[in-house]
Amino acid sequence: MATGSSSSTSDTRTASEAAGGSGISTYKGQETALRAGRLGTAGLLLSVLAATGPLMVVAGVMPTTYGVMGVVGQPLLFLILGVVLGLFSFGYAEMSRHVHNAGAFYAYISRGLGGTAGAGASLVALVAYSVLQAGLYGLLGFEVSGLLNTYFDVEVAWWIPALVTVAVVAVLAWLKIDLNARVLGVLLLIEVALVVIFDIAAIADPAKEGLSLHAFNPETLTGAGVATSLCFCIAAFTGFEQAPVYAEETSRPQVVVARVMFFAVGFVAIFFAISSWALTVAAGPSGIVPAAQEQSAGLLFGLTESRLGGTFTDVLHVLFVTGMFAAILSFHNVVARYAFAMGREGLLPAAFGRTNTSTGAPGTGSLLQTIVSVVVVIAFAVTDDGEFGDPTAPVLHLFTWGGNVGALGVILLMATASIAVIVFFVRRGAARVQVWRITASALAAVGLLVIAGYTVKDFDVLVGAGPGSALSWVLPGIILLAAVIGVVYGAILRSTKPEAHARIGLGNEAFQLEKAAEEPSGQVSGQV
Repeated sequence: MATGSSSSTSDTRTASEAAGGSGISTYKGQETALRAGRLGTAGLLLSVLAATGPLMVVAGVMPTTYGVMGVVGQPLLFLILGVVLGLFSFGYAEMSRHVHNAGAFYAYISRGLGGTAGAGASLVALVAYSVLQAGLYGLLGFEVSGLLNTYFDVEVAWWIPALVTVAVVAVLAWLKIDLNARVLGVLLLIEVALVVIFDIAAIADPAKEGLSLHAFNPETLTGAGVATSLCFCIAAFTGFEQAPVYAEETSRPQVVVARVMFFAVGFVAIFFAISSWALTVAAGPSGIVPAAQEQSAGLLFGLTESRLGGTFTDVLHVLFVTGMFAAILSFHNVVARYAFAMGREGLLPAAFGRTNTSTGAPGTGSLLQTIVSVVVVIAFAVTDDGEFGDPTAPVLHLFTWGGNVGALGVILLMATASIAVIVFFVRRGAARVQVWRITASALAAVGLLVIAGYTVKDFDVLVGAGPGSALSWVLPGIILLAAVIGVVYGAILRSTKPEAHARIGLGNEAFQLEKAAEEPSGQVSGQV
């Protein structure tokens, strides 16, 4: 048994400390925290970077941005977004030193803007990450179906490999998070290695224009497509912001989370800038847009085959699929932890706030996301393959819709979290001490809100819908609806269950404080 003071919320201790180093914290017989000490810097970094899907971005997002928007300066856009998200990370990472909660976004927003706003953010986060993951099932199923047809002459409907993947992810998600991190790490490192090999090959064998740096020329960022290109590119960063979600499961959250976030943002910005530049070198600055328009998602594979041969390209196709699998598993883990945090704090039924007794994984939250994924895949299988008869529908619809709706939700969460950071430190009387982080958060909030505005404005372009299509407001409306429902529920909790409302955003800390209040000695105890 460990003892300690319950004095203030600013001195939040990890669950491991509260439970005498066991990593298991209980209150009235129920585990209230995820198992601490499972992830170190390397494990957390690999889990976070896996969600960005490096090969998926290089093979999918980059050619789409070049082909649809016609903006050659994509490498420069990645660097600009790296600066914006770096500014965001200053305040966001500092919050991770004060708040250790698996509900990262909504926990931070609750601490700054109150429990009602936090309740709205919790549902937005749950929906955003859920649709991001569900969308990837469409793309993965389509790609696996194509590979089976190409290499084994076997025709399989896309939804079959998609559902098989749902089952495999469900099993892995029930296991220990450190095992998940190893799986994600291996897949990520192989992805990155293959992309680096392509980058080197492109630089060694450039198109007729040579090693041109034209893609980094600010003059390339002109025209109507630049703003929409920002929307495409910022989606490629989605995943770095997940580090605080695992704070309860890291050994030293005050240090590890911030370190991982800054490294992840820097790595993603530089890695994607170099890789998108390598594409322009391989195809030529004047040829990259026409080539992307002609080949679309096949651009990378075409450029690779001419330089590295068919065998390497075949391997790249396979790793394209495993990279998507890694991103899916990463998003699944995040959704499960958000559901766990929400169940622990009364925003979802209490059953979601329990962990698997043998592995410490948030089992009920994981089961919820598995069920949602099955329902979504089956729904699109029935409607797209049956009614529309379009074999590319899972990519054009499920992946595109899910990816852009989810990205919009994450952008709005980041903007709101930046505002919450400012309010949090001002209310604590730390404005002067934290002036640089407050300034960085303010700049990030402005930049993120501008990008969110353009995302909503150009949503018809992002999802490939025609002008005036109902999809341009129905799909973004999903995020608005989630926010409204969450805020309304938060307001109801505030009036009917003020004690539950006061707990929003506190996570396991709330239970530790209640223990301290109940024990005569005022000491906090933990039990295995």
